[in-house]
Amino acid sequence: MTDTTPSTDPATRRATRNVTVLVLAQAILGAQMPMIFTIGGLAGQSLATNLCFATLPISLIVLGSMLSATPLSWVMQRFGRRAGFFLGAAGGALGGAICVAGLYLASFPVFLLGSLCTGLYMSAQGFYRFAAADTASDAFRPKAISYVMAGGLASAIIGPQLVKLSTGAIDHPSALVASFAGAYLLVIVLNVLGSLMFLFLDIPRPPVPSQDAPRGRTRLELLATPRIAVAVICAMVSYALMNLVMTSTPLAVVGCGFETGDAADVVTAHVLAMFAPSFFTGHLIARFGVERIMGAGLAILAAAGAVALSGVELEHFFIALILLGLGWNFGFIGATTMLAGAHAPHERGRMQGLNDLIVFGGVTVASLASGGLMNCSGGTPEAGWTAVNLAMAPFLALAGGALIWLALRPRDPQAA
Repeated sequence: MTDTTPSTDPATRRATRNVTVLVLAQAILGAQMPMIFTIGGLAGQSLATNLCFATLPISLIVLGSMLSATPLSWVMQRFGRRAGFFLGAAGGALGGAICVAGLYLASFPVFLLGSLCTGLYMSAQGFYRFAAADTASDAFRPKAISYVMAGGLASAIIGPQLVKLSTGAIDHPSALVASFAGAYLLVIVLNVLGSLMFLFLDIPRPPVPSQDAPRGRTRLELLATPRIAVAVICAMVSYALMNLVMTSTPLAVVGCGFETGDAADVVTAHVLAMFAPSFFTGHLIARFGVERIMGAGLAILAAAGAVALSGVELEHFFIALILLGLGWNFGFIGATTMLAGAHAPHERGRMQGLNDLIVFGGVTVASLASGGLMNCSGGTPEAGWTAVNLAMAPFLALAGGALIWLALRPRDPQAA
């Protein structure tokens, strides 16, 4: 029998190559998300006739992601990951172009349409983590997911810095165009150039199931599985609360007397905290177990809310948003790892699409609530910021209760 080592094993080489491509995609294509989350609410605040709808562009991105999750999952199941990722990049480029048109026309509806199209890219990016697991061994899977998420570390630096470089780069009499159009033009460039990396992706297209192939569980049966249910709940809560607070952060920072550049720096620190721990999150999961890491993530999210409620100085924003990113990382990567090991390969398309539909449904509600809480609660930025962070409590209780319930259940041998 031929002796194979990790460096010569074809399966290991394929998995490593795919993870490398997805890390680069997360770094380059993913830079558009911190860019848009930094300026989307500020642009919306300038375009909307009612300040309560300032964060509606962010909400439409998440809504677009939610609506496209299931059909995009079907495309990947039928035609392969590469086709789905190219489609997502096309949606991101189209969304950026429409947003530029909305800024030039000073049209909030057109700008919202561009945001909705951008949701197709956000949905595709959400599948990078699942794609990393497709060709990874059981032992490598949590690390592969973590490494791909760690690619966001570069996007955390690239995105907000591109916002700073593009602000005022276009000489135009409209302050709206001068402030924001350059960033959206760069979004188009990122999608066009970054999508070329998917040419190097090597993930086999799922085989067409034969008549006698196992059909797998229905969606309701999948959701009734305890580990799947808890994974979906914790993923939804981690992502929704992160989005709830992050969406309002630029508005809160500027509203409390700081500059747009300060808001970009806070978002940079936040996104760094979201992805930097990914270098070791997989190792922590392997060492301590996925349930403990998810629980730690929920506890850190609670700590982020406590810091945010303690004051509105710039250091409070930095510390709270760093904790928010770290808590999201542990909670979301832990939930993804739990979910990836709780369904069969032939259930992948059904379950992953359903998961992201539910997760981004929760994120859509959170982003919609964020603008209303921030701008329409109490009449001051400080009061709005307090309302945003108090809203975290019931959802943390829901996710924490679900995790405790799972821990107290007898272990199902088949679930292992």
